[in-house]
Amino acid sequence: MDKHKLIQLKEYAKIMKDTPYALKTYLTTYDNTKKTYVPLELFPDQVQLLEDYDNYNENITRKYRQAGVSTVTAAWLSKRIQTAKPDNPERILIIANKRDTAIEMANKVRSFLEQWPEWINVGFSADKNSESRYRMNNGCEVKAVATSADALRGYTPTVLVFDEAAYIEAGEDFWAACMASLSTGGKVILISTPNGHDPIYYGVYDQALRGMNDFKITDLRWFKDPRYAGDLKWIRVDDIIHYMLNREQYNDDEIILEQGWKGYEDLLEKGYKPYSHWFENMAKKFKYDKRKIAQELECDFLGSGDGVIPNTVQDIIRKTMIKDPIEKYMQGTFWLWKEPIEGHRYIMGVDVSRGDSADSSSICVIDFDENEQVAEYVGKIPPDDLASIVYKWGTLYKAFVATDITGGMGIATSRKLQEMGYNDQYVDGVNTNDIWKYNKKAQEKIPGINFNNKRTQIVAAFEERLRHGFLVRSSRLLNELNTFVYINGRPNHMKGAHDDAIMAMAIAMYVGDVCFTQLKRNDTANKAMLDSWVLSERTYETKKSFYSHGTAFDAIGSMKTDQGTIPMNPNGDGNLSLDQYKEYMWLFGGRNKQV
Repeated sequence: MDKHKLIQLKEYAKIMKDTPYALKTYLTTYDNTKKTYVPLELFPDQVQLLEDYDNYNENITRKYRQAGVSTVTAAWLSKRIQTAKPDNPERILIIANKRDTAIEMANKVRSFLEQWPEWINVGFSADKNSESRYRMNNGCEVKAVATSADALRGYTPTVLVFDEAAYIEAGEDFWAACMASLSTGGKVILISTPNGHDPIYYGVYDQALRGMNDFKITDLRWFKDPRYAGDLKWIRVDDIIHYMLNREQYNDDEIILEQGWKGYEDLLEKGYKPYSHWFENMAKKFKYDKRKIAQELECDFLGSGDGVIPNTVQDIIRKTMIKDPIEKYMQGTFWLWKEPIEGHRYIMGVDVSRGDSADSSSICVIDFDENEQVAEYVGKIPPDDLASIVYKWGTLYKAFVATDITGGMGIATSRKLQEMGYNDQYVDGVNTNDIWKYNKKAQEKIPGINFNNKRTQIVAAFEERLRHGFLVRSSRLLNELNTFVYINGRPNHMKGAHDDAIMAMAIAMYVGDVCFTQLKRNDTANKAMLDSWVLSERTYETKKSFYSHGTAFDAIGSMKTDQGTIPMNPNGDGNLSLDQYKEYMWLFGGRNKQV
């Protein structure tokens, strides 16, 4: 073997063993700041990412904008393709929410494939060579597709890459099909900036944190990137955006810490926020939009989505309100936190499903007087059977029941409750000023509330009550809040998520607001009106008869307690004179007093 061949073999072995070395040595990337191609430099987090790709079959990466993760991943894929054996070729499938996004990643892989030296480069096959699908001479193949039910049809990948995974609009069935395609072996990579609590990317990440799957998490933070953190500072403020916009209100000497990123977990725990000029310039580009900054720079799941409930409110609920139920009934579907208290007013919201679909029926009981959730049911049950549960627990709590009759499912529940003799039900269109008074017309209407007709008002009441400290106890409901977002301006759950527990609580809160609160306002108004009717009791001196003939205790003088005398006719006959009548005639509107 000649010397040159031996050198190549040693170099090949080094390429196979040391991925960071291989990419830095042979690949270049375009530098926008220098307007030219430069060697692919890797900083520590990117090196760690490559090692995780090599060592783990299931990887999920949480990244900030401009982290270079897509570029590094494409470079890693190019090396894997160039070094694959013809008898064991790689089949790379790149999936994104949009076809153009997937093709962009495939083009990055193609660009890196072209850069490898000729002695290692296997070359492109003329057999299949399009922008969305191309093949190499060693049998390896790259395919780029948008999310769809047919994305995996007829294709079994060895490496499955989800680019911007948090934005993939697909349900759990699609995710299950993707994972099933790797059942015989292979790797899966999820790359994304956060997008709230989406069902796929966040779901996988959250389960990985809790050890419920085998995914290896690689977190990349901007303040560990030497390109962006050259002037890194740590600022102890509640809101870094407010600081950037209102510096004159802060004393920098008291709140700024000059320190690198090491030990950043403790600094974040103590309330410090990372800052650099790059971070502020990026914040300006995002117009200081908190959601965009949380999503694109801070890698914050909670603050990055279009959530209906503010992330600060969810955080307070998570840390201070959630409790384990004191009892669980009905195979763990009915949770109880507080038993009924005599004299308290309870409202039960009921959200009804068919009982055989993806959605569940739900019940929420709230204590209107204590502003607290006391019981909750979530389960799959037919509407008429649900009425039995409502009747039992509604009777126990003496609850005022409001059932969602949108779409007709709840009608069976409310009618069944009527048959069972449960009369304390909310009826749309009934005068809320007197809901407890028997109303014959109300009995002719179907009890319940049409949620869709009042969606905006109901969700607004729900959001307001949570902001003002309503005590949410259910972890099931909190999980739904994570994926309860605005979609095209309309509050709804994310695809693949649910909002059953939310709807039941929101209905109860709304009915409490329009009924109980209105009753309370009426009581307050009536009390104020009665209090304004002042009864003045005149006190009399029994020795003086100037005010009247009687006293406070003897109005007509029958008890002879008044020792004074009545003004008499000068003649002494006990009759009043004509002049005396004329003097006081003006009191009775007869004529004006003569002066």
